[in-house]
Amino acid sequence: MKRHQPILAYLLLAPLLLWLFVTIAIPLGYLGYLSFTTTGIFGSAAEFAGVANFVRALSSSRFWQAALNTLVWIIGNALVQVTLAFIVARLLYRASRLSRFLQVWIVLPWVVPGVAVVIIWRWMLSSIGIVNFGLDALGIISEPVSFLATPARAMATTIAINSWRWFPLLAIILIAALRNIPKELREAALVDGANEQQTWRYILFPLLQPVLYVLGLLGTLWSANIFDVIWLLTRGGPSAGTTTLPVFIYEEAFTRFRLGSAAAAALVTALFLLVFVVLFLRSGWGRSLGDER
Repeated sequence: MKRHQPILAYLLLAPLLLWLFVTIAIPLGYLGYLSFTTTGIFGSAAEFAGVANFVRALSSSRFWQAALNTLVWIIGNALVQVTLAFIVARLLYRASRLSRFLQVWIVLPWVVPGVAVVIIWRWMLSSIGIVNFGLDALGIISEPVSFLATPARAMATTIAINSWRWFPLLAIILIAALRNIPKELREAALVDGANEQQTWRYILFPLLQPVLYVLGLLGTLWSANIFDVIWLLTRGGPSAGTTTLPVFIYEEAFTRFRLGSAAAAALVTALFLLVFVVLFLRSGWGRSLGDER
């Protein structure tokens, strides 16, 4: 009976593997084909272009500016989201009726569709919106602030809005991880004379490292592929100040009608992310966590 168990497992996994092949491998293969052609728009005549599209992407200042913006975007989102998630998780991880009630409501930004999030925030940040009204009422500003007027301000605003949307998910994951840590460890530390800060630093935070490791990997990949919030808020502007790699690829494909060039840029971006994943998994932190498991 045990001899047939692996066969049964493969048979049960076969539909899922076939679905993954159809939805991932085939489109990825077609993307690779497009990257070596001069395709402009779908249905147009295309010729073999060799590596010309890759050379164009790697020699384009716009591509490298988008890559730099993507790096700023990823780091900014990571810092803001993790900070907010830790603050909320620390406040709400203890089981209580109020905590459970608040946990339901903090996920609301994550549940709301991206289009609705952008519409809400564009109204709130307008010259007559509640944010400018509040800042003026507090005497912080003397005239309305245009939050999307300059590249730096637009990037910071977009990062803040995207982090507001996504940090509740990280907070819920951290709360679940904290509740899985045995209470006896925290109580023993308090009995031994450790204060709240020391308990978090030497007991809880080290035990959260496996969860933070996974969040760091997945969060980076998620952030790098965010498109909707950026495009709906700024369309990559002003002056390409918020043009990340997904926005650059979209513009190449559907604004400049260079599908071949866009496909090459997409493959290069995927390669960058793959290199990051390999380095992340092979880092000292990743190896130590693997040895523990």
